[in-house]
Amino acid sequence: MSAVFGSSPLRQRVRPLLRGFDWLLLLAVLLLAGAGLVAMYSSGFGYGTHHFADHGRNMLIAAGIMFVVAQIPPSRLMSLAVPLYILGVALLVGVELFGMTKKGATRWLNIGVVIQPSELLKIAMPLMLAWWFHRREGQIRPLDFIAAFVILAVPVWLIVRQPDLGTALLVLVAGLAVIFFAGLSWKLVLPPVLLGVIGVILIIVYQTPLCADGADWHVLHEYQRQRICTLLDPTRDPLGRGFHTLQGAIAIGAGGWYGKGFMQGTQTHLAFIPERTTDFIFAAFSEEFGLWGGLALIAGFSFLILRALMIAAEGPTLFARLLGAALATIFFAYAFVNMGMVSGILPVVGVPLPFISYGGTAMVTQGLALGMLLSIARAKRLTPR
Repeated sequence: MSAVFGSSPLRQRVRPLLRGFDWLLLLAVLLLAGAGLVAMYSSGFGYGTHHFADHGRNMLIAAGIMFVVAQIPPSRLMSLAVPLYILGVALLVGVELFGMTKKGATRWLNIGVVIQPSELLKIAMPLMLAWWFHRREGQIRPLDFIAAFVILAVPVWLIVRQPDLGTALLVLVAGLAVIFFAGLSWKLVLPPVLLGVIGVILIIVYQTPLCADGADWHVLHEYQRQRICTLLDPTRDPLGRGFHTLQGAIAIGAGGWYGKGFMQGTQTHLAFIPERTTDFIFAAFSEEFGLWGGLALIAGFSFLILRALMIAAEGPTLFARLLGAALATIFFAYAFVNMGMVSGILPVVGVPLPFISYGGTAMVTQGLALGMLLSIARAKRLTPR
C-alpha cells in the first residue's frame, strides 16, 4: 500500500526527526513530569478535576513545542535572538504604558489575547546575550561586557517596575549566567557577591529596627520589605504575612521520613497550604512523600541540570555553549528558589517548580528551553566528523 501511494512507513518518517536526541535528558524530564502529575492529582483534589486535566494538557503542549524547537539547528535559533529581544522589550514598554493591573501588579498586556511579556524574556535574554558574545568570539573586550550588562539591565528594570520580582530574578540569573560563562573575570564577580553577603548579615543583625512599623528601605517596595522581614521572623504575623511560610514548613515537617502517603496529606487537603497547586506544591508533595520523596525530587532536578550542563559543554559553537549553560542555570534557579521559598530559607516570590507546579505559561517556557537544549545536543551529534 505504501508503495502504491509513494509514501514510506511512519517509522521511517519519524526516525530522522528523533536522530540525535539526548535520551538521558528526556528520561529526567519524563520522571519529573510523572512526579508532577502525581502531585497535581493530589494537591488539586478539591480545587476541581480541571487542574489535573489542564496540567496534563499543558505538558502535552510543552512537549509539542519541545519537539518542534529541537528540529531547529542552533544557527537558526541564533537568527531569532535580536528579533525576540526587541519584541520582548517593546512588549514590556507596552505593559508600562498600557498594561492591565491585577492584585496591585501591572504585568499583563491585552493584544487581542492577554499575555505576560516578561515570560518571553526568560528565553529571549540568554538568546540575545549568547548571540552578542558569539559575534565577538576571540576578541571580547571589557566594553563588550559593559554593553551586555546594559542589554540585561533594560528588561530587568522594566520587569521590576511591574513589579514582578520573581520573574525579574529569573531573567537576571539567565543573563548573568551568559555573561559569567563568556569569561567575566572573578575579580569583578567577587565584590558584588561580598557586598551581598555583608548586606544579608547587616539585615539580620539590625532586623528589629529595619522591620519596625513605618521603617522605609527606600530601594524596595513595602511588600518586598515585608517579605524579607517575614522570612526573618514569620511568627511576627502568623495569620497574615507569615502564614504561607509557616504552613509550608509545617507541611514539610509533618511528612517525616516517608510521608503520610498519596492523597493523605492533611495540611494539603484541609487547605492549610496556600497556593498548593502552584508556588507551594513542593510542601504538598513533601507532606505526602516525606523526606525521601523530597530528596528524590531534588535528585531528579540535579540530574536534569547536570545533563544540561554536559550538553552545553559539548555545544558545537560558542553561541550553543553559552545558551545551553544559561538554560541549565534557569532550571537550577527555578528549582532552588521555589524549594528555598517553600522551606523558609528564601523570601516568598512567585516562582513555580518546573514540571510540578500548575501554570500554562511557565510550562511553555520550560518546553522551549528543553527544545533548545535538545537542538544543541542534536547539532553536536549530527555534525559530520
